[in-house]
Amino acid sequence: MLLHLCTWPEVETYLQRSRGILLPIGSTEQHGPTGLIGTDAICAEAIAKGVGEATETLVAPTINVGMALHHMAFPGSMSLKPSTLILVIRDTVTSLAKAGFRKFFFINGHGGNVATLKAAFAETYAYLGEMGLAGAEDVQCTVCNWYMGGGVYRLAKELYGDQEGSHATPSEVAVTQFIYPEAIKTAPLSEPVAKGHRIYGAIDFRRRYPDGRMGSNPALATPEHGQQFYELAVKEITQDYLAFLQAE
Repeated sequence: MLLHLCTWPEVETYLQRSRGILLPIGSTEQHGPTGLIGTDAICAEAIAKGVGEATETLVAPTINVGMALHHMAFPGSMSLKPSTLILVIRDTVTSLAKAGFRKFFFINGHGGNVATLKAAFAETYAYLGEMGLAGAEDVQCTVCNWYMGGGVYRLAKELYGDQEGSHATPSEVAVTQFIYPEAIKTAPLSEPVAKGHRIYGAIDFRRRYPDGRMGSNPALATPEHGQQFYELAVKEITQDYLAFLQAE
């Protein structure tokens, strides 16, 4: 059910039975000394594929680079400006809306994308209306943050308590370990870990969070935990997606 592995006649046939599509979006940014730089995109993509298989829904190519300007003092991090990401979302939705898609369900793996995504949805609705696209009034976009699902959140608290933290978390690292067990990393982790500071610019962020973690202990992650998070997220988001499809 991956869009990039389909032919155009297959997509045309799909649109006869569904106008929905899943769009994974993440980020390419530091995740502490042991977290993969692609963590946010890896998690979103894997979970989107799982939901696509469960619901027989097409999955668009992953948007791997998000809004991560505050991580840019760490080597390897990449970011789009909010204004650029808004245009990426707008043009992505517009391209698919022209083909006949109407329900756009973004599965997000990065908290820094949320505000920009919501702004992008508002701009996209206005843009489609201004261009006079037939059926523009039926286009609907929503974002689902996989890490905020009730079951996922409870499991993280049960397994890690306060050591879950809010960035480079053991839950997201565990999912990457499940997906890519050959890429599991180890490194010394300082104690105590910084937490509780506001987020401003990139230099300030690295000064306050010198190893990139925010209150987290990713050493607690295991591939077995990752499988639990993955399966819970797919189950919960499948229900959310089907409800979104059926909503007016």
